[in-house]
Amino acid sequence: MAKDRPAGKGSRLTRGKVRRVTWITPHMIRVIVGGDGLAGLGIGAFTDHYVKLLFPIPGIAYPEPFDIEAVRRELPRDQWPRQRSYTVRAWDPHALELTIDFVHHGDVGLAGPWAANARTGDEVLFLGPGGAYAPSAEADWHLFVGDESALPAIAASLEALPAGAPARVFVEVAGPGEEQDLVTPGDAKIGWLHRGDAPVGDALVAAVHELEFPPGDVHAFVHGEAGFVRRLRRYLRVERRVPMERLSISGYWRLGADDEGWRAAKADWNRRIEEEEVADLT
Repeated sequence: MAKDRPAGKGSRLTRGKVRRVTWITPHMIRVIVGGDGLAGLGIGAFTDHYVKLLFPIPGIAYPEPFDIEAVRRELPRDQWPRQRSYTVRAWDPHALELTIDFVHHGDVGLAGPWAANARTGDEVLFLGPGGAYAPSAEADWHLFVGDESALPAIAASLEALPAGAPARVFVEVAGPGEEQDLVTPGDAKIGWLHRGDAPVGDALVAAVHELEFPPGDVHAFVHGEAGFVRRLRRYLRVERRVPMERLSISGYWRLGADDEGWRAAKADWNRRIEEEEVADLT
């Protein structure tokens, strides 16, 4: 799901086409994008690789062939295509197929409704890839925590664990129908938490607080709604004293804010969290 770092002006623009669309749960849609335009994508080093999907605004005349640099030079910002960042669930460099999973909440939002209506042959434009995390082979154990938005990255990370690597996994979803089969060569204990009518992330915060941490150094991946991520970041950094270099932790989205609003506010949000942590750790 969404990342906060904007694709820079040097980011590669890729043009592909929808090959297959599958509903893997009642609220998760898998879209496989392929085509020769995907050749040479720099995917493989990280398990949280992501791309920035571009959604042209209806009624705006864009250069053809599409040129993101020309768009940025020649059009006002409010006419630039909307961007939504999504984790790469899987990448097949031989078939040139990129798999992306979308959380769908009906007609709410931009990317979810697009995925629900996507058809074979539809054109897909995206920037990237980016990425920063992969499970460390040197860690004594791994911790994965996230809501639906983080599930694709958690699933990809579990598949990349070293054989037998200990892991504790907590994934919060709406209900049992949203659970997925997760495959890993690691020694993972996976806990599915069903949200029901409770606030997003409350069950995750409680589960991590109740966890008896195994001995040794942890490598943690904690992502999802910004409110619960903030609470767990303070717990891990201040109370558990996990160093930042052993944490991949970020709010992919924020309750009550759209994607553009969250991206605009996130730098200040993170700055305030860091200031609080410095005060608490000294």
